[in-house]
Amino acid sequence: MSWLGRILNFFRGLVPRTRPLCDTCRYDYGNVCKRPERPNAMRCPDYKLK
Repeated sequence: MSWLGRILNFFRGLVPRTRPLCDTCRYDYGNVCKRPERPNAMRCPDYKLK
């Protein structure tokens, strides 16, 4: 991850989320995501916007 991505993730972490990340994640289908927080993750290192 680039330095800009790390800075953006830091600031995203400061803002409280009301909707789980999984709702808009590229990996939210089938058995692609194996994280135990799924489908209600509020933070995820693998998150990618659809």
